[in-house]
Amino acid sequence: MRSLRLLITLVLSSLLLAGCSWFGGDDDDAAIEPAELVKFDPEVKVKRQWSAKVGAGAREYFSSLRPAASAEAIFAAGFEGKVTALNVQTGKRIWSTELEAPLSGGVGYGANLVMVGTTDAEVYALNANDGSVAWSAVVSSEILSSPQSNGEVVIVQTIDNKLFALDADSGEQIWQHSGDSPILTVRGIGEAIVTDNMVISGFDSGKLIAFNAENGALIWEGRMALPKGRTELERMVDIDGAPLLVGDVIYAVTYQGRLGAVSRGTGRNLWFQDSSSHTSPAHSDGQVYISEAEDTVRAFNAGSGQPIWSNDQLFLRRLTGPAKLAGTIAVADAEGYLHLLDPQDGHFVGRVKVDGSGVSAPLLSVGNSLIVQSNNGAVSAYKIQ
Repeated sequence: MRSLRLLITLVLSSLLLAGCSWFGGDDDDAAIEPAELVKFDPEVKVKRQWSAKVGAGAREYFSSLRPAASAEAIFAAGFEGKVTALNVQTGKRIWSTELEAPLSGGVGYGANLVMVGTTDAEVYALNANDGSVAWSAVVSSEILSSPQSNGEVVIVQTIDNKLFALDADSGEQIWQHSGDSPILTVRGIGEAIVTDNMVISGFDSGKLIAFNAENGALIWEGRMALPKGRTELERMVDIDGAPLLVGDVIYAVTYQGRLGAVSRGTGRNLWFQDSSSHTSPAHSDGQVYISEAEDTVRAFNAGSGQPIWSNDQLFLRRLTGPAKLAGTIAVADAEGYLHLLDPQDGHFVGRVKVDGSGVSAPLLSVGNSLIVQSNNGAVSAYKIQ
């Protein structure tokens, strides 16, 4: 059953990530084409600060590797096992480590550890200063999320819907949680939020659960969405984008479900809006932004959930989740374009071609720069002039 479930999720994710849909009718099945880029007068100029190659390009069917950052460095990885630290200002290589393992999850950073996971269920923790391997551990199955740490525990979520807490010093297992496993899921797992005393994670069931970081005791759980529909395909409500913590409010979105805000302390529901997304929300200046499953970018009031604007001009272009860049909202697409939108009404204010290989890794905001990892394994920093 587990092998069948993994095969189904792989096939399904290939269709979803390819943005393929079909019309029924008398004619042969016809694919819905991605939107053509609209022309506009740029209002800002985007400049590449630096670019560096960090490893082999992403595999075509799925990419869950994404960059992470400390105050001094950008950490990035390629799926063949190379992990690299780059100077955040210049892109100059600080160190590089060859793990010789098929990486599928990461990069995570926390408490001076750089963490990645493999298709073979291994977790590696590296010293952030020099890239030396601090420890490795084995969990239950493939890791698609970025491990996270608060210095006491490292939290790892696996494709079989399990959550592991490992000792940050040794990698020994401290506690484990097994989530509900629907028959069909989207291939992807959202990374956990890890604070000093809490771990908050989303699951394929549409549940958002908070645990005691020390011992795994349940603090609260709630449903971001309830499965609806007659078929297993219609009933998928995975939380695949990482939940977002802003102050004491958590924002999370499910596939075929809802975007919502809940209280960190109690899990109390603050508001919900119908939505569907595979990616993480972004927050800036009192608004929450999401890239929906069919690539409409939407903005909501962070306090009330009231919709503010939507931009559907990037339909089916396979967008990343949104990220903020110096007063704009950025998304990237499968053709390698970086699009900048005005946060007030969603109109385009800038665009630049990053790389012809496309971008599928989540964008990373670092100060006034945006870090973009393209599918050919290059990491670049962009800034608005």
